[in-house]
Order: sequence, then structure tokens, then C-alpha cells
Amino acid sequence: MSTRRKFIGQTIAGTFLTASGKFPFSIYDDDPDLTTLTIVHTNDVHSRIDPFPMDGSRNAGLGGAAKRAQMIADIRKQEANVLLLDSGDIFQGTPYFNFFGGELEMKLMTEMAYDAATMGNHDFDAGLDGFEKQMKHAKFPFIVSNYDFSDTLLHGKIQQHKVIEKDGIKVGILGIGIDLDGLVPAKLYANTIYNDPIAAAQKQADILKEELKCDYVICLSHLGFKYKNNPNLISDIVLAENTSKIDLILGGHTHTFLRKPVRVKNKLGKEVNINQCGWGGILLGKIQVHFEKNRKNKCITCKNKLVK
Repeated sequence: MSTRRKFIGQTIAGTFLTASGKFPFSIYDDDPDLTTLTIVHTNDVHSRIDPFPMDGSRNAGLGGAAKRAQMIADIRKQEANVLLLDSGDIFQGTPYFNFFGGELEMKLMTEMAYDAATMGNHDFDAGLDGFEKQMKHAKFPFIVSNYDFSDTLLHGKIQQHKVIEKDGIKVGILGIGIDLDGLVPAKLYANTIYNDPIAAAQKQADILKEELKCDYVICLSHLGFKYKNNPNLISDIVLAENTSKIDLILGGHTHTFLRKPVRVKNKLGKEVNINQCGWGGILLGKIQVHFEKNRKNKCITCKNKLVK
């Protein structure tokens, strides 16, 4: 195996860019032996439609849907195979949600052409009927693999997995939600059944990798990155360590700002990459996966950029 192939199969690089301007092109863009998948992602935007107010605080002027939309458009101009994903808690946090109940958030995500999202605990804040009411404005699927909505009005409206193909690369997407008990009033999630996230994730990862022959599997997670005071509580770290066939976990819930993906060994000793972009739309995550044509080796680069 050549040095280049070894590098592609083993290297991971990450930077946290704070300057304004476009993401730089990948160093692999001109390699004819590679296909590049660009994954752009958000989490815990919490109805932050406008930038944070210019009040001298740490986040002053950051975020905002318009700036994020422009950055996404710029990435799409630069890259051929782009996936845009969200890891939940779209709702709740500003008066926009109080007045419009999530309609504006769904419409804006549709305008940005999100490919898929999962549900966070705050996406239940208007109840199942409130969420269902706004789904008509979302021209993208919601994916949750461990909530059973069979006895609710969301039955048949939430997917357990989705496969998206980009330039011959088959990408499988699953979604994992947090236990709603104690986080959300029971009347808001009604008869939703919470299933074990590890078992549910493994089931869908098996289907995606083995049955549907996906080259890459992404988990949209709203479990939280990790819990220092309770390391056994199921988090993205615990999920990665106790499953297989998941390549990338895009997390939410704990509002964790990561400078670069965290690598964790799964139960078979293979590396899983975990990334999260804080909260409030302050960061936009960009992960590029560079596949060799035979799909056996891949390299990941990550550039999380401030939305400013």
C-alpha cells in the first residue's frame, strides 16, 4: 500500500476557524482517485433566527439564519456532494417560537435545503400536535430510531433511517433521541415509547451497512456528548463505545463546542468520530470525508466555523 493510501486511511485533521470568509478548499479536491462527501451540520439552534444581540456579551453578533444560509450556499458553490443535517432542538429559545410555534424554523430550514434532522427534547415543547402541525413546512425528513410513535399522531411520519446517495457514495442516516422522562412533561410526548438507544442504533446501523450496503453511516444524536458526573449515562461517547458500524456521530443536547471531532473506539476497536457545534447557531460544522474509489479507505477533515 502506498504512503498516500496509508495516510488517507488513517489521518484525521481538525481546525476551528474564527476568521470571516469562506471555508477553504480541501487539499484533496483535485485527486481523481477520491470522491469527497461534505457534511454540513447544526444542533441546538433553539429558534435563534436573528444573530445574538450586540450587547457586549461573548456571543454578540454571532449566529443568525441569514448568515448561516449564506455560508451554506457558499459551501455548495465550492463542493459537489453536500449533505446538510441537524441534530435536534430546533425549537424553543426566542420569541419567534412563542409567536409562531416552530413554523418559521421549519420554513427557513427548508429554504436552506436541509437533507434530514432528528428530534431533540425541546422539539416536543408544543406537544406532538404542535410538532405535527409544523411538519408540513419541513421539506426534509425527521429521523428517530429509538422513539416508538405507533400509538401517537406521529405514527408513520417519522423515519427510522434514510439512505442518501451522492456521486455513488451511499450514506445511511439514523437518529437517536434522549429519554424524555423528566425532561419533557408527559402530556407533551403522550404515548411515545422510548427504546434503548444502543440497541436501536445498532439495529439500524446493521440494516444500513449490511442490508442496504451503505458506504458510510451517520448517527444524528440528541443524547449529549458526555456526562462527567455520571459517565454511565448514555451519551455519544457511550453510544460509540457500545455499537459498531456507525462511522460518525453528530451530537446535540449538551451544547458542547468541539474544536475538532473526538475519536472513540467502538466495540470492535474501530474508530468513530463525534462532533458537536455548541448551540444557538453560533457554529456551523463542516466535515469532509474523502473516499478512495474502492471505498475501503477514507480520511476525514473537520472545520467548524463561527457564524459571524
